[in-house]
Amino acid sequence: MRALQWLGALWTLPNSVLGLVLGGVGACFGARARWSGRELALVFHDWPWGPGGAMTLGNVILLKGGSLDLCCITYAHRAGWCQHPVVRLGDHERAHVYQYLVLGPLFLPAYLLCGGVSVRNPFERAADEYAMHGAGWWPTFHFIRENPNSSDSE
Repeated sequence: MRALQWLGALWTLPNSVLGLVLGGVGACFGARARWSGRELALVFHDWPWGPGGAMTLGNVILLKGGSLDLCCITYAHRAGWCQHPVVRLGDHERAHVYQYLVLGPLFLPAYLLCGGVSVRNPFERAADEYAMHGAGWWPTFHFIRENPNSSDSE
């Protein structure tokens, strides 16, 4: 398993380098870097830009706050599709690390083609699934209705 993680880390190295550059710029403005074995990523805590939460680039996580233990709601909950319990932000971001390890430099184009930061993006829904249940980090691609909890007869 470790060998596959190392191969994935090499495969996604271009994304990680981008994360290191952005994290380094953030460090000039107060961000602090620390390795997280749990997330398999170098985490830049207190990254100074963005609306909140975190962004993963390969094996690098840019975290707006001070801890990945922050609880947050899922994308589907935020969109009003359901009432999921809160999830740990670090678990959500770890799913993205796994996705990067598999797709490497193809991740960002695939992520953007699937809708970017959106509840409709299967990469985000899979990360939420993983954060809720500890499994299911690989996205499934299928048609998503506007509100999957509503009946077609309404």
